[in-house]
Amino acid sequence: MTTARKQLVAVEATPYYHCVSRCVRQSFRCGTEKKTNISYEHRRDWIEQKLKDLALAYCIDICAYAIMSNHYHLILHINMNKAVKLPLQEVVRRWGLNHSLPELIKRWKNNELTSAAEEMRCIELIESWRNRLWNLSWFMKELNYDIACRANQEDNCKGHFWESRFKSQALLDEKALIAAMAYVDLNPIRSGIADTPEQSEHTSVRARLHAFKQNIITPSHLCPLIGNSNKKSSEYLPIKLLDYLCLIDWTARQFRKDKASMDDSLPPILERLNFTQQRWFRVCTMLESSTATAIGRPVSTQTIKHHLGKTKIHIYSLD
Repeated sequence: MTTARKQLVAVEATPYYHCVSRCVRQSFRCGTEKKTNISYEHRRDWIEQKLKDLALAYCIDICAYAIMSNHYHLILHINMNKAVKLPLQEVVRRWGLNHSLPELIKRWKNNELTSAAEEMRCIELIESWRNRLWNLSWFMKELNYDIACRANQEDNCKGHFWESRFKSQALLDEKALIAAMAYVDLNPIRSGIADTPEQSEHTSVRARLHAFKQNIITPSHLCPLIGNSNKKSSEYLPIKLLDYLCLIDWTARQFRKDKASMDDSLPPILERLNFTQQRWFRVCTMLESSTATAIGRPVSTQTIKHHLGKTKIHIYSLD
């Protein structure tokens, strides 16, 4: 029996989640189908563009992503506090980016309401949109539904495009977050379809590298990394860009033994995160093979167990 999403997601415990959606029967609906040799690679562009559109509307930050031929990975940050503080007008603007607004809301925007009942109905509707703007299930539903509809229209068919549910894993601490981001960004290299991070198409690390070359701090659709070690905010990921790129590059070289080796010493960031070389490499190759619903240190589980009302939780331990 599947577990209800509300029993897997507790923003009060952690706002970070690793999400995975797979094409039905794991077919290559976003790549080249082996039996027919038909290429659907352009659908990876669809997914990436839809992510950019949703990032502008939702109060859910995209920390990392990798779009593969038959599935995709996301590391998402649920920014509930940001959603709660949005003015009503901003909630309507964001919701209107991807949805048609009802006539009643259009009248509300133009100050054309004629009764207190209409005003109350508008506020109720806008508040329901506010709640959706930080809801993980709504974000994933909108992403998957749009791609499925476009693909079915292109194929002139009906039916499921994605498996029925997306998989989510709670990232309980900084170590889990950085490890999961690296796991996601290195998917193409680990799968053998790319040799370097900069060649890894449809990944967040490639987007960050492209922006970096253009002297852009952060791509507009991605959550920024901290600019210096003193900056602490939920609006920033807890690692410097150069540290992260160094970590990704070093790990990628371990996947490709024929590549020129870097210094034998571990990147300093691993030492600061208290990772050994062996454990780090294990995480970057085996994270998804686990059926765990949470990733992190065992000591980090108490909070999420409390908010989910559970006495036990299946965790992928990073200790």
